[in-house]
Amino acid sequence: MSTTYTISDLAKEFDLTTRAMRFYEDMGLLQPERTGPGGRNRVYSPRDRTRLRLTLRAKRLGLSLTEAKEIIDLYDSPRDTGVQLRRFLDVLGQHRKQLEEQMADLQANLDEVREHEKEARALLQKTARPAAAKKPKLADN
Repeated sequence: MSTTYTISDLAKEFDLTTRAMRFYEDMGLLQPERTGPGGRNRVYSPRDRTRLRLTLRAKRLGLSLTEAKEIIDLYDSPRDTGVQLRRFLDVLGQHRKQLEEQMADLQANLDEVREHEKEARALLQKTARPAAAKKPKLADN
C-alpha cells in the first residue's frame, strides 16, 4: 500500500496554508484524489508531494507558477529528458536575465541614493557652520 497524505499533512510539512495548497491544486500543480461525502476529502500521493516540493523550489528560484507547472509537467511526460532539460535551461536563462536587469536597476537606484545622501550631508555641513559662528558666546563668571 502506498503512502498518502492529507492536505494538513503536506501543509504542515511544507509550512503552507491549506488555502495555498488548494490554490496549487486549482493551478493544476497538484491532483489529489477526492474521497468522502461529495469528494470533500483530498488524498495526496507521493507524486503530489514531489510536485509540491518542486513547485516550492521553482518559487524560490523566482519562477512563476505557470513556468513551474510547465517544467514539472514535462517530467511527467514520457518524453526524452533532453527536452525537459533544454526547457528548464531556457526558463532559467530568461529568469537569470530578468534578475540581472533588476539588479542593475537596483544598483543604479542605490548609486542615486548615495549621491543624494552625499549632497544632503554637504548642505547640512554648510548650514551648520554659519549657525555655529552666529551663536553668542557666554561670558565667563
